[in-house]
Formats: sequence, C-alpha cells, structure tokens
Amino acid sequence: MLVLLIQLPPSIDIVEGLDALRNVLHLDNGFRYAVEVRHRSWFQDLAYNFFSNNNLCLVWSQLTDIRTPPIVTSDFVYVRLIGDRSIQEKDFGRIQIDRIKEMKNVARNFKRDSDAGRNMSGAKFSIVAANNHYAGFGPGTVNIFRQLLDLEEVKWGDDFISTDDLEKEGDVGTNKRVIKTKQTSLSDFFN
Repeated sequence: MLVLLIQLPPSIDIVEGLDALRNVLHLDNGFRYAVEVRHRSWFQDLAYNFFSNNNLCLVWSQLTDIRTPPIVTSDFVYVRLIGDRSIQEKDFGRIQIDRIKEMKNVARNFKRDSDAGRNMSGAKFSIVAANNHYAGFGPGTVNIFRQLLDLEEVKWGDDFISTDDLEKEGDVGTNKRVIKTKQTSLSDFFN
C-alpha cells in the first residue's frame, strides 16, 4: 500500500486532532500517512511542524468552503479535488463545472520554476485524486490537471489498452500485455 489516507471530520479542530494523531503515530511505521483536515484551526505553524516532524502529509484539499494551504510536510504530496455534491450522480460523465482557475492555482505548486513550486523539492512523488462531484467527471478533471502540468492526456473509454499504446518511441524490451482501464470493482486496483 502506498499511502493510508486519514480524513478528519470538519468538527475536529487542531487541539482535539493533534491528540488523536499522536495515537496514530504508534500504529505502524510501515505506512505513509496522509491526513486531510477540514477545520481552519489546523492552518498554522503548530500543525505544519507536527506533520513535518512526523513525516505526515498534510493533504491539500480543494473543498467548496475550505482550501488547504499548499504546505509540504512530508516526502510526498497528496491533493484531493473534492466537490460539493451539487452534481447529481445521474449527470456524471462530462465536465459540468469550470474548475480550471482552481486547478491552475494547485498546479502552480508543482511547477519547479515558480516561487510556489520551490517547496516541492523534498517530495518524492505526488498523488492527485479527483472525484466526480468536483467538476462532473473525475477522469476528465484528471486530464485537465495533467495538461496544466504539461503531461500527456490519459485515454479513457476503452475497456483495455495494450502496453504497445504506452510505449514511447525508442523503448525496447517492453513486456507486451493488456491492461484493463475500466474499474468494475475495488479488486480491479489490486493485481
């Protein structure tokens, strides 16, 4: 497992939350932890230092009423682009809310040549997750974000792709196989 996400409820402030997190630190050192806070009291040096000193990732959340400051507190970054549930499930499947301005603000933190991106130097990897409630279509949101970072678009819609489609010119010796691209159950994430 790459990362275990701990999502705290909006009612948990920094005083109550830090006590609870101190107990989590003793659970298992084999995991990396990302903690999503949803109370404004967390946005202060006391929290940032606690997270940094314990290699806990402060999740950068983009919620309707709260935006986590882009502070790097661990050796990875976790971004969650979460919507407000105003889009009904029956309407999922296409982008319906323009979130490009918000995503540009987040993406700016990944650009190493920007002032904001300089704090990313200690990050070994990043996880960016978008749900359908954010803009209407999570996979489409991911592709917009990838474009903002000058990354290639991911091809959605085909049930399977061949690793031939993933090869770059000049790659040799790639193991040829078929990759399932549509999730049908949680077990699709595990080999």
